[in-house]
Amino acid sequence: MAEETQVSNSERPARPAGDGRPGGERPRYAAGAGRLGPGGPPREGARKFFRRKKVCKFCTEKIAEINYKDYRLLGQFVAESGKIVPRRLTGVCSPHQHRLAVAIKQARNIALLPFAGRVQ
Repeated sequence: MAEETQVSNSERPARPAGDGRPGGERPRYAAGAGRLGPGGPPREGARKFFRRKKVCKFCTEKIAEINYKDYRLLGQFVAESGKIVPRRLTGVCSPHQHRLAVAIKQARNIALLPFAGRVQ
């Protein structure tokens, strides 16, 4: 056992590709690309999805005050499950989202809006 010699890294044979072990060469898609998304690398000829910037409904329609009694307006910002829909989905700006959350909570307390959705 004492006479066994260790093989240096340069003398080791190359691993076969696809042997299931981590490491080795990995495909490079783009220099400096961070997240590639669910589809992986972009395909040739594929169109890039253009997402329109969402704008605040309250700012564009110049609604000065969000009233807790306006349950139809508030209902647009509550999901079927009863949760308040987040800003990233509705496009409402931060100050209006805070006022909207307060109004929804007030409307829930006086039973204009449900706390929870329907049970199925």
